Amino acid sequence: MVQTPSYFEYYAHPYVVESTPDGGLTGRILNWKTGAFEEKPEHVTDVLFDHSPEIRRLDRDRFIRRTEEERKNYLRGDGPIFALYQTIDAIWAATEEENRKITKEERALIDSLYRRTFKMWEDEFARRDAGEAPTFTFTSVFER
Repeated sequence: MVQTPSYFEYYAHPYVVESTPDGGLTGRILNWKTGAFEEKPEHVTDVLFDHSPEIRRLDRDRFIRRTEEERKNYLRGDGPIFALYQTIDAIWAATEEENRKITKEERALIDSLYRRTFKMWEDEFARRDAGEAPTFTFTSVFER
């Protein structure tokens, strides 16, 4: 039996396997253009049974980090989520400018910021799915 949710990286995309109400399994993959997870159950068998180097199991923290790294890389906008992404970029810029490795404290701060942005995206998409108006707008670098 598969423990759900289970987290993966599927060909560079964060992917989550979840239980369905009828006891089956489904999967959702991160869309780089929308920032949302879209249902793609056809990949469930691959992530559970394929041992390709392009498919990796992730723990929840690493899944959140990978998801937020992708959103930060591919989405642009205004508002609190993007301000937090700018903070993360500033931390990385400081390590480069000072020619040093990231500290444990900086890594912990980045991980904390990613957990916050992940929750903010989840809340935003839940509001939109419920028919509420978006609280912010964004675009994808693929749409430019």
